[in-house]
Amino acid sequence: MSADPTSSSRYQQIAAAIEYCVTHREEQPGLARLSNQLGLSESHLQRLFSEWVGVSPKQFLKFLTKQEAKRRLQQQSVEDTALGLGLSGSSRLHDLMLTCEAMTPGEVRQQGAGLLITFGAIATPFGKALLAQTGKGICKLGFYDTPNEWQRLQAELAAEWPQATLQQDDNVAEATGERIFGRLQSNSHGTPQRLHLLMKGSPFQLKVWEALLRIPEGHLHSYQQVADAIQEPAAVRAVASAIARNHIGYLIPCHRVIRATGEFSQYRWGPTRKQAMIGWEACRSEISETD
Repeated sequence: MSADPTSSSRYQQIAAAIEYCVTHREEQPGLARLSNQLGLSESHLQRLFSEWVGVSPKQFLKFLTKQEAKRRLQQQSVEDTALGLGLSGSSRLHDLMLTCEAMTPGEVRQQGAGLLITFGAIATPFGKALLAQTGKGICKLGFYDTPNEWQRLQAELAAEWPQATLQQDDNVAEATGERIFGRLQSNSHGTPQRLHLLMKGSPFQLKVWEALLRIPEGHLHSYQQVADAIQEPAAVRAVASAIARNHIGYLIPCHRVIRATGEFSQYRWGPTRKQAMIGWEACRSEISETD
């Protein structure tokens, strides 16, 4: 298991700050109280957030209020999703050009027979993650904090592809991870990196996951808006279930879907990580709009 310990440690401090502020949001703790709670100097805390997302803790945390979340939900329309539900479509994530492919029913029945899947640990702005890929594309991206969670992700991968050959190769995973998150963190604007996603699920799940790919970075949608966009307005519960079963975290952005009330709701890899992703993307979108 390999991942950048510095990046992981930075995220853990960010996560602790988010958890504390969300828990005490009615009190709106200031920088001095927050830094004291974390055992950091105020200047260190400011630098921590500046290096991670480019803004101060106060600027970042404003995006995690319920009022701000509701405001952002209300300014999005179903048309914003512009889903174009064909699986041959692509999605733009800053300088990443994502394309996706669904496994055929016959391939699903084979359960990965004859398929080589390489996996490994990578560093991301949101902590450590397991990234798995085949010759066809990325098939899993899941986040973890502890050795037990790492083992659980490996067990999930084996269960998802029971007949495939699994091979750990951290170097291969790290190279792909750098293509994803290294570019996002550097705010580079060169030739878009093309990444292909390999999705395995029911036709309904695939439709929902494809819909998620059409939600722009920095935007939020409710479960109802997603259901409306795929022309299944009565299927909100089924939409939520499909979102919860997403295997490719962040790239298929299930974190951009929240409750209509402005509550962020649960996340497969932890609610604090979801809040970190939402705030991080909102800050970056605001910064890019002012550049």
